Amino acid sequence: MQRLNDLRLAVLIDADNVPSKKISEMMEEIAIYGVPTFKRIYGDWTSPNLSGWKKVLLKNAITPIQQYSYTTGKNSSDSALIIDAMDILYSNKVDGFCIVSSDSDFTRLAIRLREAGMKVIGIGEKKTPEPFIIACDKFIYIEVLQKDEQPDEQVEVPTSTGEVEKPVAKTRKKSAKNNRIPENIVKLVKNTTEIVADDDGWAFLGDVGNMLLKKRPDFDPRNYGYQKLSHLIKSIRTIEVDQRESGNKYVKHIFIRNIG
Repeated sequence: MQRLNDLRLAVLIDADNVPSKKISEMMEEIAIYGVPTFKRIYGDWTSPNLSGWKKVLLKNAITPIQQYSYTTGKNSSDSALIIDAMDILYSNKVDGFCIVSSDSDFTRLAIRLREAGMKVIGIGEKKTPEPFIIACDKFIYIEVLQKDEQPDEQVEVPTSTGEVEKPVAKTRKKSAKNNRIPENIVKLVKNTTEIVADDDGWAFLGDVGNMLLKKRPDFDPRNYGYQKLSHLIKSIRTIEVDQRESGNKYVKHIFIRNIG
């Protein structure tokens, strides 16, 4: 059985509808799910609006595809991306697609690719319309793709004479300790746990995570300030967590059950 991170992926980026400043984080995220076999970005590169992208394409080995805007107000890049996606699909060279855009125009494309047995991952901003999100197997918000650090704070450093030098920056790591999970998400997790649980009420965390994605393709613990699903689960007081031995001293299986 092919592992998720062994998937050959076609990464197709809509330059007009995603910010260029997060490209490094986006590519790192995509690497979690597979190997980018194709990396293409679509836009009118004669437009000054895309100047930010030009600086990062070479660094990330992304091939720019020129698509002129034939008519004012019409985005011809969408059509070029869709045509390329279908050509790649029939080439049988990939196992899945990563569509990077916040545009709902790719909803039908995502549905068609999934009908062909492709894994479809979407990446876009939180303004992305719901139909495109639901059409993907998994959807990741660009806003959560950031380093696990907060802005630097200024710290005064005393000298050996007791005087205080110019403040220096000190990096603080983010903490999810006080994050509040919305009630609808708590209910979603608990209901999903109930569905996949055994007769004793215990559910394997991996099964819970897979079912959550089937229900909500945009479900991601990072949306609520947690880096991992296990961290989010442990913050819910009405869920009990049990870590069990797996036969590998470096790996433990996590099981959960509702207690309230």
